[in-house]
Amino acid sequence: QVQLVESGGGLVQAGGSLRLSCAASGRTFGSYAMGWFRRAPGKEREFVAAISRGGLITDYADSVKGRFTISRDNAKNTVYLQMNSLKPEDTAVYCCAAVQKFGIHTNLLEYDYWGQGTQVTVSS
Repeated sequence: QVQLVESGGGLVQAGGSLRLSCAASGRTFGSYAMGWFRRAPGKEREFVAAISRGGLITDYADSVKGRFTISRDNAKNTVYLQMNSLKPEDTAVYCCAAVQKFGIHTNLLEYDYWGQGTQVTVSS
């Protein structure tokens, strides 16, 4: 089992940047594919970015491609989401998720473990 704790959210103006972190417990972090998802007010949870166990494969939602970057440091049991050129429509609660599988996974139903989330608010 793995526990996930997100941090780094906050209030930022449009065009600004934030870096989210997701710290994982346990000794087997490197065996988990990771993902970031977000839920905006009144909307369904949606995929943002995913990364493979070793960090070599990544994928992004079309809405964030070219602006967001997912990365991980397995030595620190942490996955990151660097968010640049933020827009008001990026406002949401951002959650990280983990699944003990190879590859990358964009479907939230594939994930077994979830963090509580961190709020990101982008003002116009």
